[in-house]
Amino acid sequence: MKSSLCLLSAVALLPQSAMAADLQTSAGAMTVTPVVDGLEEPWGLDFLPDGTFLVTERDGRLLLVRDGAAEPVTGVPEVVADGQGGLLDVMVPGDFASSREVWLSYSAAADGGVTTAAGVGRLSEDGTTLEDFRTVHAGEGYPGGRHFGSRLVEMPDGSIALTTGDRGTGPGGMEAQDPLLTAGKVILLNRDGSPAVARDGWRPGVSSIGHRNIQGAALDLTGRLLTVEHGAQGGDELNAPETGRNYGWPEISYGRNYNGDPIGRGTEVQGMEQPLHYWDPSIAPSGLMVYSGKLVPEWTGDIFFGSLNSNFLGRLDPDSPASTGFAEERIESDQTGRVRDVVEAPDGSIWFLSVYDGAVYRMAPAE
Repeated sequence: MKSSLCLLSAVALLPQSAMAADLQTSAGAMTVTPVVDGLEEPWGLDFLPDGTFLVTERDGRLLLVRDGAAEPVTGVPEVVADGQGGLLDVMVPGDFASSREVWLSYSAAADGGVTTAAGVGRLSEDGTTLEDFRTVHAGEGYPGGRHFGSRLVEMPDGSIALTTGDRGTGPGGMEAQDPLLTAGKVILLNRDGSPAVARDGWRPGVSSIGHRNIQGAALDLTGRLLTVEHGAQGGDELNAPETGRNYGWPEISYGRNYNGDPIGRGTEVQGMEQPLHYWDPSIAPSGLMVYSGKLVPEWTGDIFFGSLNSNFLGRLDPDSPASTGFAEERIESDQTGRVRDVVEAPDGSIWFLSVYDGAVYRMAPAE
């Protein structure tokens, strides 16, 4: 890990006018402006109530961006930054003004290898330290550095949804189908970290099963949880996970194994849920946001996501059916390289993380 001095010299907060670029979308011209650059593999972003924001970098750094500078936050957990693992998502609960809580998801050492974990701490009043951080969830360990998930979402009832990946155990791996394991699941936690759901024969906290690698999660405008997950060769999915439901992986999929062999038992099996939307070929969706319409009314309720392998910011319109689920728009520019996360800012602008550029971008209607 680099020293704080090196970090501060590498990360810069840019003026809104710096290197702005206009592009055309279905809702008219948009201006894309870099806000921060010099980041090393940014993974997650969330806003504090005062409009400042937190950004994670996969190798273990948490940054607070405010007053023209990106400052390192100490007190983050030790992570296993290997393969796809490291410091992953960051989530600021709605009661931050009183609780000061910040939640993180990350890969952590565990018996048998590495696991997806989640924890919470209190951001100090000066914003420099995550105080009293504690791990509140850690699953079983697996070898290797693949398919950790993971996103954090505050649910309407105040519980926290954590998404996980199936850990990429290969053809025949059924971890995502086992309700006693944490891999390939949506897990619901109370604010104190205790399980928020319990079902007979299922591990406490496990809400839904049969997920491959959930890399995006958000609430829609009705409060329903949506997720996007990676398929294999094809078969990326948008789902609306519900407690007690099975979303199929690896028994059903719209994709194929990387060697071309079919996956599981086809695309449909009784008792397993169908996706709301799927992609074939794969786009590696990451990040998820349902737009309020604050600045762009035409996009109210639309679903935004990034692509990690096709370099675009995507938009799905739930009011426009298509053969794969919903009509899709792909917003592409020099700035949309390997988009990892997308969020709506308090002012209604759309912010996204570009891994290729190591930058945070802001998109809003052109003036």
